[in-house]
Amino acid sequence: MKKIISIFALLGFFTMTACAGGNNKSSTEKGEATMKIQIDIKSDSGKHTLTAMLENNSSAVAFYELLKKGSVTISMHDYGNFEKVGSLGKTLPRNDTQITTSAGDIILYQGNQITIYYDKNSWNFTRLGKVDGVTQAELKKILGKGNVTAVFSVME
Repeated sequence: MKKIISIFALLGFFTMTACAGGNNKSSTEKGEATMKIQIDIKSDSGKHTLTAMLENNSSAVAFYELLKKGSVTISMHDYGNFEKVGSLGKTLPRNDTQITTSAGDIILYQGNQITIYYDKNSWNFTRLGKVDGVTQAELKKILGKGNVTAVFSVME
């Protein structure tokens, strides 16, 4: 009798763990689209193409929807020796939280400014996304010392 109870207990355990493990799919496996963008940078160091993955928030979705209508060009200037910032020319929904940025963060500031960080800063921001596969030193070199032009577009 103890063997039968043990067998049923084990079967129950395996059934529960199998059911619980079914929720570990990535967003693309669940059928959700990923929001991948391209950023073409023209700076004093030349022309560079970056890619970035957008966050899952209403601000990033609104930015992505804007980019689906056509590329957006932003003239960006250096601010504080840690970011390039420029006007989007449009206001997006905000999801501000207190965060500390790191190199590669793409941030929405005050709902209408886009920033690309190459160093740290702490403030109430909305994180839109993160540049893929670039170190802080590489990003600082790509963004250069002066003004840059950044063209944001949807990757197809």
